Amino acid sequence: MPDLPRPYDKVWVRDIVLPVRIGTRSEEQGITQRVRFTVELSVHPGAHRPGDLSSVISYDFIIDGVKAAVSQGHVYLTETLAERIAAYCLSDKRAAAVRVVVEKLDLIPGAALGCEIVRIANTGGS
Repeated sequence: MPDLPRPYDKVWVRDIVLPVRIGTRSEEQGITQRVRFTVELSVHPGAHRPGDLSSVISYDFIIDGVKAAVSQGHVYLTETLAERIAAYCLSDKRAAAVRVVVEKLDLIPGAALGCEIVRIANTGGS
């Protein structure tokens, strides 16, 4: 993850596996594959107040972002899914940065194929 002001909080969902219609190869068309997602969200300092549930970014928010990206139909690239998830997560003004890992699990036996991206929230005044 990028250098962020310290201290900062992290919320993550690791290793969620969902069926996804993904891929560019002919054998990937019209089928679903297991895809594993890991999303780590860094939160601006002070955004979470101890004991105040309304101030936290919930795991459900992250999971909803993953499911929303998957629900948009067939996608060719793991990078596309990762970008969609990152944009969703950074839509919360408390988010400082996000790391997204997307791994296809079924294409090559015993191997995970995928990508990892890190995106930083736009803190500009626009």
